[in-house]
Amino acid sequence: MRKFLIACVTALAALVGLAGPVQAAGGGDVKLVSGEWSFAGPFGYFDKGAMQRGFQVYREVCAGCHGVEYLAFRNLVDLGYNAAEIKAIAAEYDVMDGPDDEGEMFMRPARPADLIPNPYRNDNEARASNNGALPPDLSLIAKARANGADYLYSLLLGYEDAPANTEVPDGMYYNNAYSGHLIAMPQPIYGDDVEYADGSPTTPEGIAADLTHFLMWAAEPKMEIRKRIGVAAVFFLSIFLIMSYMAKRRVWADLH
Repeated sequence: MRKFLIACVTALAALVGLAGPVQAAGGGDVKLVSGEWSFAGPFGYFDKGAMQRGFQVYREVCAGCHGVEYLAFRNLVDLGYNAAEIKAIAAEYDVMDGPDDEGEMFMRPARPADLIPNPYRNDNEARASNNGALPPDLSLIAKARANGADYLYSLLLGYEDAPANTEVPDGMYYNNAYSGHLIAMPQPIYGDDVEYADGSPTTPEGIAADLTHFLMWAAEPKMEIRKRIGVAAVFFLSIFLIMSYMAKRRVWADLH
């Protein structure tokens, strides 16, 4: 019975994501800063204010190089935008459509149902614009890295002067949170890079935290639903476990 109880507790912990964090990719010389995230833990939730600010950072700082190809404008409803606001945001972009009656492709203002356009037409154009480096799509980047939130936050804040014995080639930059420490992406955040309408701090730490929050939502927009289902499942299984144990005690009482 003890082994059964241990197995159940282990399974329930895995179900709600209580397992310990994975080691950061890149070895022990990579320095990660642990942030305090509202979405962490089994009862975690997304902060809509932080997500909206993070989306603003993405648009004003990151969108020139990085796409979010799996996000449609209508998904922004999760950030707290209403239908009119989403329609207005979409209209700021142009997307290719067609063919028309004459067989020609044409550009038109985006609609809420459209995917958010990529800054480049293809990978070759992206590489040519970035000294041969291909900027990764950010839709799933938070789930594509171990310790996703802490990794992204640390990477954004990890730019510093290289040690005296480290040579940094042209077109590369030193980052203490990146595996190997040499990264092709220039430092994106310096502080006061954006101006928030709600007056939130625009320090490098504040901007990096907001962007990380947005990218975590982009990678797993249904996280809150998953966690609610997980907590409900744990509650149900806990009751079932107690009832099963009581039934076992009653059925086998004469043999003890």
